[in-house]
Amino acid sequence: MKNAVLLTLPLLGAMAVLALAQPTAVNPGGPAARVPVVVELFTSEGCSSCPAADAALRQLETAQSVPGVEVIALGEHVDYWNRLGWKDGFSSAAFTARQRQYASGFGSGAYTPQAVVNGRYEFVGSHAAELAQTVAKAATTPRATVTLTTAGNAARVQVANVPAGTAAAEVLLVVTESGLASQVGGGENSGRLLRHAPVVRQLISLGKMGPAGTFSGATELKLNAGWKRPNLRAVALVQETASHRIVGVATAAL
Repeated sequence: MKNAVLLTLPLLGAMAVLALAQPTAVNPGGPAARVPVVVELFTSEGCSSCPAADAALRQLETAQSVPGVEVIALGEHVDYWNRLGWKDGFSSAAFTARQRQYASGFGSGAYTPQAVVNGRYEFVGSHAAELAQTVAKAATTPRATVTLTTAGNAARVQVANVPAGTAAAEVLLVVTESGLASQVGGGENSGRLLRHAPVVRQLISLGKMGPAGTFSGATELKLNAGWKRPNLRAVALVQETASHRIVGVATAAL
């Protein structure tokens, strides 16, 4: 079920760049590593069509069943359903704004549940077969070398070998939490227990790519005490500013 939106809210601001010492978690590399592919699911607990999409993405992310691919799930809960009988506690105006940016580029309109794969392809998120096929297709495109390291609450991102022809790009850092669920008390899903794909808890900009197509930056993450540390992951994205195509990604535990 598609639901049109008209929204204009900015992305979260950049955080300070810091120096890190002795990082302890490194994104795997080398020829044996799976190709990371990002699936963003724009969803809401107030939307009756969304639980099926959450389930499809959660299953794909858990099973990692696309050969040679590491599926990185980003559940981004929009806030425009909040006025329709249930306020989604994971929702953010920033995710609504991000979805609108994608919708403008695709010419598709913004709706829920909407899946976006590597910023290149969009479709109804509950279409499980299309999801797997699109992830496999996205894995064949050239990508930058992205290294993400973490130490405590600090994260460092380094980018090199950006694909030829890459336009001006930004480096984003995302924090996700898995294992989240809600007992919904109103709206279209009233009375249902909803289990979510990894939910985006934080989305920040680390800055723009350099003129030579490289980047090195770091930040100290401000993690909420209520988030369960074992379920948190950091994800680094290299995303073209104009097209919103994701040309590089890495992930690490926090």
